[in-house]
Amino acid sequence: MIKPDAVAAGNIGGITKMIEDAGFKIVAMKYTRLTAELAGKFYEVHAERPFYGELVEYMSSGPIVAAILEKDNAVADFRTLIGATNPAEAAEGTIRKIYATSIAANAVHGSDSDENAAIEGNFYFSQLERF
Repeated sequence: MIKPDAVAAGNIGGITKMIEDAGFKIVAMKYTRLTAELAGKFYEVHAERPFYGELVEYMSSGPIVAAILEKDNAVADFRTLIGATNPAEAAEGTIRKIYATSIAANAVHGSDSDENAAIEGNFYFSQLERF
């Protein structure tokens, strides 16, 4: 997912180019805006954490781009491509090093497991929306 900060900054094209240049195939993509209720559902795993309210507010603050990517070893390779959550600690050439402005406004979200990738993909897309 490309988060509201990166969408607002006009970085959709640059980020998707990096994704495709890294060998990922984009099989579904949606420009949308989460309501606070939907953002809360998406991040409900963090509901007990102190940053949950701010996260929900941020993720519903503007449009996002949700996508489903395919590639061998997609989850691990995408997490390498996006870099560390803190852009100050992200490796050179990663999406977050280039596009993120803070830990909170870190440009992109990537699933942390194949299981969560399936859950998150289903959250945004029905089978009819994929090619």
